Amino acid sequence: MSSPFKSLNAYYGDLHNHCNIGYAHGSIEDAFHNARLQLDFACVTVHAHWHDIPEGEPRLDDVVDYHKQGFVRTAEQWSHLQDIVVAQHADGEFVTFLGFEWHSRRYGDHNVYFKGAEGNIIRADNMEAMRTQLRDYRERGIETMLMPHHIGYKAGYRGINWAEFDPEFIAVVEIMSMHGASESAAAPNPYLHTMGPRDWQSTLQYGLAQGHIVGVVGSTDHHSAHPGSYGHGRMGVWAQELSRDAIWQAIQDRRTYALTGDRIQLAFSLNGQPMGTILPNTRQREISVAVTGGDAIDYVEVLHNNRVVHRWNPPHETLADPFAHPLKVYLELGWGERGEDIDWLAALHVNDGELRTIEPRFRGHEVVAPQSAEEASYAFSSWHMTDDGGVEFRTRTWGNPTTTTASTQGMCLEVAGSQHTQLAGTINGQLVTVRLADLLEGPSAAYLGGFLTPAYCFHRAVPRSEYAIQFDFSHHVQSSQRDWYYIRVRQQNNQWAWSSPIWVG
Repeated sequence: MSSPFKSLNAYYGDLHNHCNIGYAHGSIEDAFHNARLQLDFACVTVHAHWHDIPEGEPRLDDVVDYHKQGFVRTAEQWSHLQDIVVAQHADGEFVTFLGFEWHSRRYGDHNVYFKGAEGNIIRADNMEAMRTQLRDYRERGIETMLMPHHIGYKAGYRGINWAEFDPEFIAVVEIMSMHGASESAAAPNPYLHTMGPRDWQSTLQYGLAQGHIVGVVGSTDHHSAHPGSYGHGRMGVWAQELSRDAIWQAIQDRRTYALTGDRIQLAFSLNGQPMGTILPNTRQREISVAVTGGDAIDYVEVLHNNRVVHRWNPPHETLADPFAHPLKVYLELGWGERGEDIDWLAALHVNDGELRTIEPRFRGHEVVAPQSAEEASYAFSSWHMTDDGGVEFRTRTWGNPTTTTASTQGMCLEVAGSQHTQLAGTINGQLVTVRLADLLEGPSAAYLGGFLTPAYCFHRAVPRSEYAIQFDFSHHVQSSQRDWYYIRVRQQNNQWAWSSPIWVG
């Protein structure tokens, strides 16, 4: 691992998601239950204010109405939200923050965060008024920050407005969520929401080219009480410990990176300094990158001033002993008839080996529309370690809505073993036994019943040599201008990571 990260730990969270405080779905209690399943920290943001809401356009009357109704619910339940943020927080176990969403067509949507649970909704009518109130909190000793999100929409249409961007109170921007990815015009996960496509002048790369200093994060922006919903976006931070102070400081220092879903560990340094740093000008730049992924790494790119200057690809040689280090196996559950709920109970243990780590990959329901009058429970997953050193988990699937959109659930298991190691147990009452050596050759699928019944798949076992890499790269530049570098990671399962930049000069 790169030297500046030796005293730090990687933690994973989601600072932008919604529940029925506002106009989304599911209780705040369900939201924190789901967050604790697979995250280290979270903020359940709530819809609070829209200063330039498009009133007076009859075709948008329904949109205006459900937003205003959501804002009323948020005001009514704000004190309850604060109580839950306090009750759910425990340094060293799970970290919470208080926050709300401030919509804006002119400036782009922003989330407002309070470091603790003290603070009120700010109903500012412009950005300067917002900053004025945040300065007042700062003078009172209450730390706050702003985070622009789903930045890729066109300016004026709730995307970021780089021309009016002011870094005061802003350390990071969100470049990945259920809306899509906004790293560049060609980034994966295009914008497909009814709000429109992404615009080049609203991307991260455009903002960096304008000279702005910002780190990057991912969030889900999920609307059914499921922070960290798999595949919608998450953030990683490098912090000294799992505490509110340490996570907050890591964000302020831009030691952050954006993820699509897998809990990728990404360490990036330049001349011995970590991501997010601004360095004095030097011609020689020594870059170090270390990645530990959740699947085989397809490639890692070093970008300089938005252009790829180095690309790491996996070696062609075959690993002599794939069991020399732990392997990763992803168990995925789902399929079956679309819209039909299937409850799952899986219990697995390792024969002739050891289960080292567990990474849940749970999704919430794909609900973006305003909440209906009836509210069901949105906390349907759980997991725990068993006495035999295995894992048991419950979850629910409902079929994939399209052939290109997954609603599956799963667990990624890191297993140490040998050619004799087996994963054994039950899945919905069916006895299951798979050999790790067989999974090295390819995945193994099975069905709960006959044709068109729900199914499960043990994906190919991935050796550490394929999911963990480290490399160094030297870049010599003759420039008096400020340059920037960042890292882009793609895995073979199409999960991505993007580091915050490092600036030189």
